[in-house]
Amino acid sequence: MKINQILKGKGIKARGYQKRGKVTIIDTSEGKYAYKEGRLNPQILNYLKSRCFDYLPLFLNNENDSYQLANYIEDLDIPKEQKILDLIRLTALLHSKTTHYKEIDLDYYEKIYEDLDNNLNYLYIYYTDLITLIETKVYMSPSEGLLARNITKIYDTISENKKRLDHWHEHIKEKRKERRVVLHNNLKLDHFLEADSSYLVSWDKSKIGNPVFDIYKLYQNHALDFDFETLLHEYENHYPLMQDEKELLFILISAPDLINLNNTEYQNCKTISKMIDKIYKTEMLISPKKPKD
Repeated sequence: MKINQILKGKGIKARGYQKRGKVTIIDTSEGKYAYKEGRLNPQILNYLKSRCFDYLPLFLNNENDSYQLANYIEDLDIPKEQKILDLIRLTALLHSKTTHYKEIDLDYYEKIYEDLDNNLNYLYIYYTDLITLIETKVYMSPSEGLLARNITKIYDTISENKKRLDHWHEHIKEKRKERRVVLHNNLKLDHFLEADSSYLVSWDKSKIGNPVFDIYKLYQNHALDFDFETLLHEYENHYPLMQDEKELLFILISAPDLINLNNTEYQNCKTISKMIDKIYKTEMLISPKKPKD
């Protein structure tokens, strides 16, 4: 269904449209609206409402609509460092308000372990094949040389993560309950707005799951942008992670990214540099801190 048909059915007359990524901003004489393709999960929205979590837009669409239509929220100009702190606090509140426990069977954690272990094995094979191909060349490109100089660090990271995964698996396999929360499941600064209140937007990927997956997604999106030691500490001030949850989070964030060298040479160098920077930053985040003298 086209936007103008949807608006007509709701008695809204548009004066203009503005595209911002996947969102269309609709200007009307009564104010602005935001439109985005993608179905919302009515069970999630009803659950949030029942738990008095009101930090999301006022949606005007029906439960079964394949789009999202909401009142437009004008984001305030706030320093990013302050905004990310507000986002992590709101995430902790979301998880706190929706916490519940679910019985799990014997295969639940085995499946998680196998998936993570298979991913690490794949990463090792992928980078082995890639570096073998690079080393056959007489002259390496700058990006290939950059990867070759850091391949040992990538291998070491994979190896350490496998040890971390085995340790987590050994201590988790007898567990029979898991803490579950509502996951926004797409946390990034662009999906957090501050106006008269704080708002999380873009809920089309939301689901129920382990709380660490929201932190993992946020880390994937902003690992190099902010001090995550401070952010994780702030999150745990409001919603402490259990030991096995924190171990799982560290396993998730410390796996090297899968990259390819199919872009421009400049972009390839930039991508590899970011991956290596992320490896070192993550290592500093998850390594045990030595006591000060």
